[in-house]
Amino acid sequence: SCHQPNGAFYAFPSIKSTGMTSEQFAEELLLSEKVAVVPGNVFGPSGEGHIRCSYASSLDHLQESLSRIQRFLQERQVKK
Repeated sequence: SCHQPNGAFYAFPSIKSTGMTSEQFAEELLLSEKVAVVPGNVFGPSGEGHIRCSYASSLDHLQESLSRIQRFLQERQVKK
C-alpha cells in the first residue's frame, strides 16, 4: 500500500508484507534488480516497513523500475 504523495516527487510504499526490514529490502532489490530505493528506517523508527522511491524520472525508466520490483516480489512470492 502507498499513500498518495502531496506535492513531492517521492512515494513511500509499505513493504511490510514482504517480511523484510526496509534495509534488507533495499539492499536485496539493488543487488538483484539494480533498482535503488531508500530504506524507510533512515527517516526514523516510524519509517521502518517502508521504502522511499523517487519518481522524478522518465516514464520509461519508471515503468522499467516497476517491472523489476514486480519481478523481485514475485521471485519471493510476496502477495500484493
